[in-house]
Amino acid sequence: MKSSRLSRRNFVRDLGVSAAALPFLTGLPGLNAAAGSGKQRLIFMFSPNGTIPPNFWPDKEGADYDLKRILKPLAPYKDKMMPMRGINNKVGGDGDRHMRGMSCLLTGTELLPGNIQGGSETPAGWASDISIDQELKNFLQSREETRTRFGSLEFGVAVPNRADPWTRMSYKGANQPVAPIDDPEQMLTKLYGQQKDKESLSSIIDVVRDDITRVSKNLGAEDRARLEEHLTLVREMEAELQRDDGDNELDHPIPDIDPDIELVNDNTPRISRMQIDLLVNAMANDMTRIGSLQYMRSVGQARMNWLGIKEGHHGLSHEPDTNKEAAEKLTKINEWFAAELAYLTKRLAETPEPGANGSMLDNTLIVWLNELGIGNRHTLTDIPFVLIGGKAHGIKTGRHLKFQDATHNRLWLTIAQSMGHDIQTFGNANLCEGGALNLS
Repeated sequence: MKSSRLSRRNFVRDLGVSAAALPFLTGLPGLNAAAGSGKQRLIFMFSPNGTIPPNFWPDKEGADYDLKRILKPLAPYKDKMMPMRGINNKVGGDGDRHMRGMSCLLTGTELLPGNIQGGSETPAGWASDISIDQELKNFLQSREETRTRFGSLEFGVAVPNRADPWTRMSYKGANQPVAPIDDPEQMLTKLYGQQKDKESLSSIIDVVRDDITRVSKNLGAEDRARLEEHLTLVREMEAELQRDDGDNELDHPIPDIDPDIELVNDNTPRISRMQIDLLVNAMANDMTRIGSLQYMRSVGQARMNWLGIKEGHHGLSHEPDTNKEAAEKLTKINEWFAAELAYLTKRLAETPEPGANGSMLDNTLIVWLNELGIGNRHTLTDIPFVLIGGKAHGIKTGRHLKFQDATHNRLWLTIAQSMGHDIQTFGNANLCEGGALNLS
C-alpha cells in the first residue's frame, strides 16, 4: 500500500489508528486526499498602543523602499513584505478609541451599546458582528477540501486574565468574543490531547507510540520526515513545559507593587517563541489554516523588563513627542515585536510544503496590525499594517504602498477575495465603498 493512495478513512480502517494519533497525521500528504491542492493560510499578529511613525514608515514608496529601525528585524524578508500606509479605521459609534481600535479592528463594524466605560468617551459593549478571521474560518470550514480540525486557533502572549473590548479582537458574531489562549501548555493539550501529570514525565507521544511506529512503515520518505518534525516539536515543547524552577512559571500574576502595571514575566520572550512554534506546527500539520497571535492588549501596561524598560507600555505611549527617552523605549518595544514577527516568518519560510510546492510562507499571508496609529494622539488613521508572504493569495509584496484614506474594511475584502470568498462588503457596508484594494 503506497502512502500516496492512503486516505484517512482507509488508514484508520486498515491500521487501527487511535483517535489520539490523528493530530500527528492529518497534515501528511500521503494521508490527505486533498494533499495535491495548494493551501492558503492566514495569520493575524497584533501588538498594541500604536507606533513611532518616524521610526516605522519608509520614506520611499514602491520596491525601492527603505527600512526604518522598527522594521529592520524584518530585513531578510524585505522582498516578501509590504508596509501599507493610509489604511484607516473609520468605524465610529460608542466606545473610546482604544476600544474601537481593538474590537472594531477585525470586525469593521460598530460596538454594541453597553456600560463599559473607557477614557472620556461614551461607554460601549462588545463588537456587533463577526470578525474577518472567523468569517474566513466559517468559509473554509464549509468546504470539505479546506476543512480542518480546528478551523481557527487563537494564540495569546501575556494577555491579561480579563474579558473586555480592550482584550478581544476575534468575534464569532455579535456579542461573541473569542478569547486567545496564552498558556503554551494549555494550547499543546488542545492540539495533541490531555497530558499526564508532570511528575511522571510522561509524554503525549507515549500514548500514540505504537500507532506512530505502525504508520511510519507505510509512509514515504517525505511523510516520515514531516511526521518526525511534528513529533520533535512536541517532545521539545513538553521538555520546556516540564522545567519547573521558580523563574519559569508560565502564568502572568498581577504584581503587588503596582496593580496598574501588568506583569509581563521575564520569560515572556520564551513563551512567545513557544507559541509561534506551536502555531507553525499546527498549520504545518493542517490542523488550521486561520490563526491569530495577540501580544498583550489594547491600553496594555506591560512592563518589558527584558528590554530594560521599567515603565508600562501604555503609559509610555502617552508621553509627548518631545520626550525622546520615551520615544526610544517605545521604539525598542516595537523592534521586539518586529523581531518576533521575523521569527514567525523565518519558521514559515524554512518549512517546506509537501510535493515541492515552495515553503509555508509562500502559502501563508501574515498581517501585522495595531489598534492605533499613534498612541499619544489615539489616532485611528495610518494604522501600521504590514503584510508578509501571500504569494498563493496573488498579493505582490516587496514594496511600500501608500493609499489615500482607504478604510480597513476594504483590506479585509481584499484578503477574503484572495482566499476565494467572494464577498462584496464586510462589516459596515458604508465603509466598503471602492471595493477591494488592488494588491496584485
